Amino acid sequence: MKLKVNGEDRDVDVPADVPLLWVLREELGLTGTKFGCGRALCGACTVHVDGAARRSCVVAVGDVAGQAITTIEGLGSDEKLHPLQAAWVEHNVPQCGYCQPGQLMMAAALVRKHPQPSDAQIDAVMSGSICRCGTYPRIRKAIHAVAGTPTGAPESGES
Repeated sequence: MKLKVNGEDRDVDVPADVPLLWVLREELGLTGTKFGCGRALCGACTVHVDGAARRSCVVAVGDVAGQAITTIEGLGSDEKLHPLQAAWVEHNVPQCGYCQPGQLMMAAALVRKHPQPSDAQIDAVMSGSICRCGTYPRIRKAIHAVAGTPTGAPESGES
């Protein structure tokens, strides 16, 4: 099966029903994407498929063959962090760090879709990614910093 992962064409020899998460981690060695719950509830396994955030623990690899898959390893690089990764550092978001790859992938999809998200938009999207350390206020601040919006930005239509 042919996959396009982080801009690179990759061949994998696995059954089509294997979850994408395990192909990324076990076959391709991309261990930044984490296993959390295995039921698409926690967000630790979030990747982008054709730019949309998807829970890789419940996506069959055969369903995404030929689509552009981006993992946390493809979001930025050591030489050039993605703006959200830089904001995560600046705002001291990570504590244990386990959920952060999924959090970053969710935030990147959010900012792509809503370049200047409100608090409500951030909360609605990011509440689907569980952070046991409770860094949600820092996550919100980091997203606002990248979007150039103040924390507590008004909702669309509000003045």
